[in-house]
Amino acid sequence: MEIMPHLELGLCNGWLLAAILYLVFGALLLIFPRPVVVRLYERPRRTGSTAIRRLLGVPWILAWLALVILTPLARGLVLAGGLALYGAGLAGFVLALLNYAATPVDQPVTSGLYRISRHPQQFMLSVASLGISLAIGSWLALALMAVGVLGGHAKVIEEERACLEKYGASYREYMERVPRYFLFF
Repeated sequence: MEIMPHLELGLCNGWLLAAILYLVFGALLLIFPRPVVVRLYERPRRTGSTAIRRLLGVPWILAWLALVILTPLARGLVLAGGLALYGAGLAGFVLALLNYAATPVDQPVTSGLYRISRHPQQFMLSVASLGISLAIGSWLALALMAVGVLGGHAKVIEEERACLEKYGASYREYMERVPRYFLFF
């Protein structure tokens, strides 16, 4: 692991893993029914956390993505560990999306991975990103991703407020029963 890795354009860079992740996501969006995709991209009412999310999330994730694109994959155990985390995160992300798509659009999603986490998509996307950061062997990528995850957390707070408004007491009971991020919170 290096703080600042050697940057170069190449075919065996971290962009490969990011591209696979986003291609799989895009393919799922293409096969999901339109109402599912619309619900997935519903934006809750803007709150003060929107500014926090934009400040903590967007610039840091863009910097992380640039670093990932320009950094060759590591070798050895660092790469193997990163690929294992990435694979688990990608698989969990796909499963969470499939659980989401299988739920009627007028109901909160509470089945599948949503039985053990209120936000498995966000969590698994973070795990996959952590895996990519390890696969390129960069401490800087890990730090950038960590700040970006804080911005994602602000988005999760907004989503929970919107779900409380939309689904009321049933969602509050769900929040009391199921942790936000698997065993965390």
